[in-house]
Amino acid sequence: MTTGKKWALCITGAMVLAVGVELVYLHHERNSPGTVVAPDEYGKVDPDELVFLKKERPSSMADLKDLFGRTVWVSAAGQMDYYPYAAHRADYGKSVGILLGAEPLTIKDAFEQAAPKSATFRIAGGDRQVLLAFTMPKSADPAKEYAVAVGYQEGKEFTFYTDDIFFYDDPHTLYTWGPKVWQAIDSHQVVLGMKERQVQLSLGQVSRNSSQDYGNRTVVYANVGHPVSVTYVDNKVTEFRPVQEF
Repeated sequence: MTTGKKWALCITGAMVLAVGVELVYLHHERNSPGTVVAPDEYGKVDPDELVFLKKERPSSMADLKDLFGRTVWVSAAGQMDYYPYAAHRADYGKSVGILLGAEPLTIKDAFEQAAPKSATFRIAGGDRQVLLAFTMPKSADPAKEYAVAVGYQEGKEFTFYTDDIFFYDDPHTLYTWGPKVWQAIDSHQVVLGMKERQVQLSLGQVSRNSSQDYGNRTVVYANVGHPVSVTYVDNKVTEFRPVQEF
């Protein structure tokens, strides 16, 4: 077996959601009620672990209307394809791209649509997928509308992943990481000294790890087709370089 095959495909520090075998990476690092945050050897707790991440917990299409007109930020970095949108429909045949970490979206609409199998890798197709229509206020065309799948309907039951795909508050204010780190994240780059959580938001959550020793390992990030190998020591980037294959 090659070294590459020995590496575990995983996402660090979070529960991986699964619907069949399709939701391979979709997840978000969330604080659960009653979670005990372990201090380090000096008795200090990483302040990132104490950040409160809001959840909406929608259970119906009507609940999604609470998002209309609001701005959310992408948490499931480097995973979700988005599509052209018009007249309550997504054009599944023309993926515009993949949503990147911390990118702001303004929600405009929620709708259901039967999805082709090619669009059910992250979100199951069910009887119909549930999608949100949105604009991208920081894009070159902030009025243009797109759509992204956020759940599905199976019979009378709905399953939603909005709490895992989005931040409901601006992560730039939730996490006090400083301008240098946020500049790297917003430009989807890596700088020395970044933590795993920060790089994951910058380069995306689709990754391959050399070990389960969080913060002391090498992680290769798919980085939307431009893989990057990043080495951490004491949860700080000590080396990074582009690689040929993920």
